[in-house]
Amino acid sequence: MHLDDLYRQVIMDHYQHPRNQGELDGGIKVDLKNPSCGDEISLRLKVEDGIVRDVRFQGSGCSISMASASMMTEAVKGQPVDKVLELNKAFRAMMKGEDVDPDELGDLEALHGVSKFPARIKCATLAWQALEKGVQEPRQ
Repeated sequence: MHLDDLYRQVIMDHYQHPRNQGELDGGIKVDLKNPSCGDEISLRLKVEDGIVRDVRFQGSGCSISMASASMMTEAVKGQPVDKVLELNKAFRAMMKGEDVDPDELGDLEALHGVSKFPARIKCATLAWQALEKGVQEPRQ
């Protein structure tokens, strides 16, 4: 099995069996839509003491958009906001085709191939845009 095939399997698994999908009472809510393709995401975050204590998403969109949201929630849950922002920056750099330390991204590296398709980059980064906006909201 080639690495690209493995990455495709990881993405499809997250699309077909999304993690942290659903409602979350309270916390910060961010709704975003990608007008170019119609992908939508509603992200809920609970941030306490500078830590992302819980995160959930709901939405509709392509496999890349929904898989990226699922993978993102797994990567940031329980992490300090500073680390979340660093991961966000690294993920966006990867989407721009910049060199990023694969160890920093972990399983998120599976989305690296998206950077070759400029029209799909917005799909992969939609949830990340919502996350960045959410963690920068005044804490509730």
